[in-house]
Amino acid sequence: MIVLAIDPGSVTAGYALLEKQGRHVRYITSGIMKFDAKKEFLLRVKDIVTQTQSLVDLHQPDQIALESLIFVKSPTALIKLAQSRGAMLGVLSQNYEGKIFEYSPNLVKSTVVGHGHADKEGVQKFLQTYLGLSDFKTHDESDAIAIALCHILQNQNISLATALAKEGRGKSKGRGLAASLAHKVKGKQL
Repeated sequence: MIVLAIDPGSVTAGYALLEKQGRHVRYITSGIMKFDAKKEFLLRVKDIVTQTQSLVDLHQPDQIALESLIFVKSPTALIKLAQSRGAMLGVLSQNYEGKIFEYSPNLVKSTVVGHGHADKEGVQKFLQTYLGLSDFKTHDESDAIAIALCHILQNQNISLATALAKEGRGKSKGRGLAASLAHKVKGKQL
């Protein structure tokens, strides 16, 4: 399963592709999409749509994961972020109905790092350890990688919970997904 994750933005948006192969996670690529900040926002929308479509066409992922909207102090910035995200969703929903998932920033951090208030450097350090990555172009890029990893881990956790329920074992006794999987980080297995 190949997952495309996007950390939406109106000037830059991070993206990442990870592949889940059995119990292993493989890094494919990541980067940022840049939209001309000198242009008025309404003139950037076409570029947001075009770059998002090009990304999907190039990689043809199986599923898509996005970060949900976050609280922003500036209402104008929040509106632009929401509109950018909407433009991206318009592109993605054409061929991925039922295959688009969203995660709050706190859920991404708690799933990947183990607590929902981890800073960006903590997230990057975990990604460096787990996936062997080092040079992130921006926080948008590392956030997108974390979103993709969160989706894979959440998807696996849902599958595991379903399997345990079918076996009659019930729910796991809450140490958190990251803590439960910490012993597997060195081997890069899930």
